Amino acid sequence: MYGYPYGFYFDPTYILLIIGLVISLIASTRMKSTFSKYRRVRSDSGLTGAQTAERILAAAGIYDVKIVPVQGSLTDHYDPRTKTVSLSQDVYGQTSVASVCVAAHECGHAIQHAVNYAPLNIRSAIVPVANLGSSLSWPIFLAGLIFSMRSLLMLGIVLFSLAVLFQLVTLPVEFNASSRALRLLESTGILSTEENLGARRVLTAAALTYVAALASSILQLLRLIILAGGRDRD
Repeated sequence: MYGYPYGFYFDPTYILLIIGLVISLIASTRMKSTFSKYRRVRSDSGLTGAQTAERILAAAGIYDVKIVPVQGSLTDHYDPRTKTVSLSQDVYGQTSVASVCVAAHECGHAIQHAVNYAPLNIRSAIVPVANLGSSLSWPIFLAGLIFSMRSLLMLGIVLFSLAVLFQLVTLPVEFNASSRALRLLESTGILSTEENLGARRVLTAAALTYVAALASSILQLLRLIILAGGRDRD
């Protein structure tokens, strides 16, 4: 809201923020509920997340990637700098369909790295500038609003655009990793045909969180552009 002599003016661009929050909340809720459902379903193979990762990496001819446990829930990730697949406590030693799916997905990233998958390389290259843009965009933009400096407004928008670009590049990386995971789970026989439906649901729900994050960021970027345009008219 903006202060005026006789009260306050509601900023209509808050609607964009609300829409973004709702989209992210829906995607996050669906992901958590889907993971929770299939975390209670034991895979027929009886393999843990760590064993699944070992088998998939071996099937792909990759033997220089470490598989380690990490604290937290849904904190699983692959670090190309250290060639490490980190699996959360809900995945590493668990034998559920959800655990197997998540482990396979992270191995999908390791395989991307091994085959020099271009979108993954691009994402890794822009991480520093994306982090910079994410941390500095709003302070600089707000300073531009306060001091009515168009140059700071534009710089804030450009910096935030870098964060949006990172999320845009992330989409093909994540979808491709999930696609690789599904193929590998089927070809290695880790999951049965019946279990593949659950695997697809888990990985689809996870992928939609990235779509939601991108949509939310685009709405925030649109809000910045609208606010900057409004200040120009003032």
